[in-house]
Amino acid sequence: MKGPRHPYDHWDPRRAAGPGDDDPRCDPHWHARRDAWWLRMHEERLNHHRRKLDKMRRWAEREARGAARGRGWRWHLRARNRWHQRWHRHHAMFRHSLGARLIAIFIVLACVSSGILWGAMNVAYGLLWAVPLLLLVTGVAYAGIRHMVGPLHQLAIGAEAFGRGDLSHRIIVHHDDEIGDLALRFNQMAEDIQAMLDGKRALLLAISHELRSPLTRARLHAELVDEGPSKEALLQELAQMRELISALLESERLGSGHRALQLDDCDLGALAREHEQAGVALHIGAGLPMLRLDRMRVQLLLRNLVSNALRHNDPAAGPVLLSVEREGEADEAGDGRSSGVKVTVRDHGPGVPPDCLSQLGQPFFRPDEARARSEGGVGLGLSLCRLVAEAHGSRLELRNAQPGFEVVVRFR
Repeated sequence: MKGPRHPYDHWDPRRAAGPGDDDPRCDPHWHARRDAWWLRMHEERLNHHRRKLDKMRRWAEREARGAARGRGWRWHLRARNRWHQRWHRHHAMFRHSLGARLIAIFIVLACVSSGILWGAMNVAYGLLWAVPLLLLVTGVAYAGIRHMVGPLHQLAIGAEAFGRGDLSHRIIVHHDDEIGDLALRFNQMAEDIQAMLDGKRALLLAISHELRSPLTRARLHAELVDEGPSKEALLQELAQMRELISALLESERLGSGHRALQLDDCDLGALAREHEQAGVALHIGAGLPMLRLDRMRVQLLLRNLVSNALRHNDPAAGPVLLSVEREGEADEAGDGRSSGVKVTVRDHGPGVPPDCLSQLGQPFFRPDEARARSEGGVGLGLSLCRLVAEAHGSRLELRNAQPGFEVVVRFR
């Protein structure tokens, strides 16, 4: 075993040397002090080993005399090691256990409160200072408990973010206790889910890209077919497949949120006028502000909403209503309020079953699974609209209008 460092090892002859002295170690007293120090250190080590040997000899003598049958020095050594291990284990459990710390706080609170009450009963007018002191101790205990369970609020915020689909949110681990372990498991769960979704998205994107080339070649070959109903049906099916692949690619691009947008000053009123057609009643409000939007993606949203409304609208009940109105006040007074634009598309059709409203906007979901694709599409129109709205910091508001169905998007 390496011994302790000698106290004279740091001796600097140039500092300690006096005028005319070449080396202070030439002094015989310096060697005597050094040798005495080494002798003391060896004596202490020998004494320590003697004490250990004496203890083991006593255990061996007790075992030989039969005073502790079956419990010799080996048993005592194992018992001592077990006791140390048990103590360290309980100490670690106390440090990393929320329940143990809470119990300790309650015990300390009970003991301190009992001492305060006992002292107040033995002193005249003791309640005058005992009650405020009890309130102070209770407040300190409450603050300690609140500090311990504070990370539960972060867990609630993280669970809410995961429920919204924000898997990039991470929970900060404050303590190495049960709550900290739960936060670590939450973060690991988010990473695993994010990895699975990224893998699914990459696979879908690769398949969609690979399908475009054979689809283009199939369309070129279809153009060579003789004119007739078969050619028209084939071209129509190929066009639907091309739209499906384009929708899949667009949905995967919009999966990155705001990063996929190309923002520019946009007039929503002018975009809405481009969708004026038979069966659509247009209402454009006055004083619409210019907003920073992605023109192509907003056009895609309006086109999908209007075509979906026309598909399910009952012309006898009324036309499809496309409304663009100003919402909020301009920030002229500097009060922090900003103006926005509300886009509303409503049809007068049969509406949607109430139990299906929460699932609308999910990819490939259709309220009526028995409908043919030519009647109801594949279920990507509202999904793309939802992604476009979320990429612009908004959301789709879907509700039955009695009669009909209404979709509202707010842009700011």
